[in-house]
Amino acid sequence: MTPTLITAVHFEPLDLPLTEPFGIATGAQHAAENVLVKLTLADGTVGLGEAAPFPAVSGETQASTLAALEAVRAGLMGRDVRAWRPLSEWLGDGLALAPAGRAGVEMAVLDALARHHRVPLYVMLGGAGTVLDIDMTVTVGDVTHAAESARSILKRGITTLKVKVGALSPDQDAARMVAIHEVAPQARLFADANGGYDVAEALAFVKELERAGVPLALLEQPVPASDLAGMAEVAKRSKVRVCADESARSAKDVLRLIREGAAHGINIKTMKCGVVEALTMWSLARAAGLELMVGGMVESVLAMSASAHLAAGLGGFTYADLDTPLFIARHPFRSGIRYEGSRLHLDEGAVGHGVTLS
Repeated sequence: MTPTLITAVHFEPLDLPLTEPFGIATGAQHAAENVLVKLTLADGTVGLGEAAPFPAVSGETQASTLAALEAVRAGLMGRDVRAWRPLSEWLGDGLALAPAGRAGVEMAVLDALARHHRVPLYVMLGGAGTVLDIDMTVTVGDVTHAAESARSILKRGITTLKVKVGALSPDQDAARMVAIHEVAPQARLFADANGGYDVAEALAFVKELERAGVPLALLEQPVPASDLAGMAEVAKRSKVRVCADESARSAKDVLRLIREGAAHGINIKTMKCGVVEALTMWSLARAAGLELMVGGMVESVLAMSASAHLAAGLGGFTYADLDTPLFIARHPFRSGIRYEGSRLHLDEGAVGHGVTLS
């Protein structure tokens, strides 16, 4: 039997407690209700993946993800992980409405293949580097919460703060940003509205920060995902660079963003599109001269390690928003990425993405 054929497939709930609710403009997660994917090859190699649905972003849930994965279980059996691109195309059809599930399976497929060949995943994906500079998120909350979060992040040695906005009015969000700037005057500040503003509100928010003398390095997804005209207007009228997140769920979305001049950059998250589609999105963005951010949903060290290998292996990423493992109180994994202040390090000696079950 060919040693790289899939001989066993396992899916199970992966429930992870958080240190605090992960709140964004459209909702909050009080615990990460994810899915663990485990594939076994004919030679005994095991590949691990994680699906991290975020109901407030995509409408996917743990239950819907498990159901979608069960529907493709039989079709995965006997497939050869060496043919990972054709396998991805098949998953794209079978899991079209479950991108987080697709990401989890593709993650496990690539991990298994890399482990079989005894190479790190970042090498298989390009080998560009092993270190990323990260930010950390200030979740939705009031002014006091924002200042306290900023102090806590600075104590970790992280000096780029990504502030979730859009759940409150532009003035209230601006007040939170002012409080953060007072606590961390040297920090680089991003704001992520997750589509929570309209055009007027987004521009009012930016203008209020200008009045207050708060420098903003990046504004992510200021308006709803479907409002590309609004994205383009904010990008044109604001002095701040605009990054598309929810508006960039596929390669076709990236093409539309490029054609309409709707953003200066895109946030690539495997949970929105799968790992292989992310490669195409990266290529399009690079060709168009867009900036690149790598991000994720509320993911453990497992999925975040895979995304870090993707970004470091490909290279060319200006921003790395890979902090959610820092919000997870407990998990059943060993190894993977290592945080050292504002830097994220891959384990260069590990095979695959380097994460194993404890």
